Amino acid sequence: MKVAGLGFKQDVTLTSLREVLLAVGGSKGLAAVATISDKADAEALRQLARECGLPIKAVPAEMLAGVDTPTQSKLVTEKFGTGSVAEAAALAAAGPRARLIATRVVSQDRTATAAIAEGDGT
Repeated sequence: MKVAGLGFKQDVTLTSLREVLLAVGGSKGLAAVATISDKADAEALRQLARECGLPIKAVPAEMLAGVDTPTQSKLVTEKFGTGSVAEAAALAAAGPRARLIATRVVSQDRTATAAIAEGDGT
């Protein structure tokens, strides 16, 4: 099961989310998009998921804390306890033994990130 993890700022646009999803490989073959629970209802994310025909997996913040990620953001580490919300959400949502197949990319306006993980599903 392949899952795209998305991290983003509150003011993210659908355009920025589309940009990062495309940059990590697009929506083809994905089972879901995932993000931290408190942002799972964001309008831009809901629009992207609807466009792609994918469900949104909300990952609790405590599941992201401590997830080791190849890319590191100091701000994200301080706030969430993981180096990348996108990578950690993708790994957590893809299930046991998940591995990243596309590391974090950042939108040009720096409001969105995306990564893709593949795992056994949950």
